[in-house]
Amino acid sequence: MKKRALKIYFAGDLFDAKDIGGNLMLSRAIESVSDRRYQIMLPQDGECEVSDRTSQSIRDADFELLCSCDIIVANFDGHDLDSGTVAEFCFAKMLDMPAVLLRTDFRNSGDNTLPDGEPWNLMCSHYPRTEVLHINGMIRYHECRKSCPENMPQAYYTSIAQDVTAALDKVCAIKSWLKNDQLPSHYQNVFRSIGGTLADRFPADRLAALLGEKNASGLYD
Repeated sequence: MKKRALKIYFAGDLFDAKDIGGNLMLSRAIESVSDRRYQIMLPQDGECEVSDRTSQSIRDADFELLCSCDIIVANFDGHDLDSGTVAEFCFAKMLDMPAVLLRTDFRNSGDNTLPDGEPWNLMCSHYPRTEVLHINGMIRYHECRKSCPENMPQAYYTSIAQDVTAALDKVCAIKSWLKNDQLPSHYQNVFRSIGGTLADRFPADRLAALLGEKNASGLYD
């Protein structure tokens, strides 16, 4: 039986045309490169569908989508990391979801001067079941510009998607410390920690269905 596609929560900035368009193009490239083994869920797709436009309702809707996914890809570009992306990454780590931290920004910042530092605050580093992927976006741009000038945009995003897909394959092979029989109580405790309406969004029957999908994903023993 063919395994279902693993759903990826694509965390990152979504505040302008550059962000929104880039998220969409990279997500489609990842799906294509992975032969649809990975399905990207973009928070921006549901951003306008939240009927009650409050900060909590938008936050809770994003957490709801994240819970429904199997993996998180977090865009760690920028001189300062987007605070919402960091919060979503930390939430995913509470659930021990496989994570890929993607940085295409070639600037140095944060605690990169330390021997084991990354170009962001050290509190966002050294998490289990997490793969860090650094790509110099400018160098990659010129490589693709030289090799595929006639199809530059697609070649550029496909090149990045190939590296992201390899990182996803690697991180998904890492065993979780969570076991299948621990998932129900663990998810309930995490929902309580997050607060808001998250527990209400996952009543017993929906939570059972969600955890059934988690069990079938092959990401937990």
